Amino acid sequence: MNLKEKYKKEIALKMSDKFGYKNLLAVPKLTKVVINSGVGRNAKDKNFIDGVISSLERISGQKPMATKSKQSISAFKTRKGMIIGVAVTLRGQRMYDFTEKLINITFPRIRDFRGLNAKQVDNRGNLSVGFKEHIAFPEIKADEVDNIHGLQVCLATTAKTYEEGFALFKLMGFPFKTE
Repeated sequence: MNLKEKYKKEIALKMSDKFGYKNLLAVPKLTKVVINSGVGRNAKDKNFIDGVISSLERISGQKPMATKSKQSISAFKTRKGMIIGVAVTLRGQRMYDFTEKLINITFPRIRDFRGLNAKQVDNRGNLSVGFKEHIAFPEIKADEVDNIHGLQVCLATTAKTYEEGFALFKLMGFPFKTE
């Protein structure tokens, strides 16, 4: 059973029992997953930027969007219009497939992983997870990588509070640390 079916058959019912929702449409659900990576001090290196774009494309299954600087900042050595990051937004079936892969494959592959911190869920019920190395994802082969870069995955929900969001992620199967 994939994550979308599990949400409809089990998670939504458990959430409505726990929080007392009268309507199943009021139950919090995943709306989008944003994967982004900043290029940082390698902003002038075209090969590094192309590597980040191709790795995010392999990880997400769709073409990423390059984010450009809005103004020149001399302290950061950036010019207006320079590529400073790369982002992908997943919705629908791709979002559920990526989330399932994140829970079942990627987290177990992370070195010294002891679980997610409960503080990574914000007050609006969204979860942000940072990765120091993008080679934790199964699509990336470690021997083909020239430059290792970090990335961030943000899972946005319709939850209104921290408790609702945390309960949703816990029921989905996210591995949180036990205090």
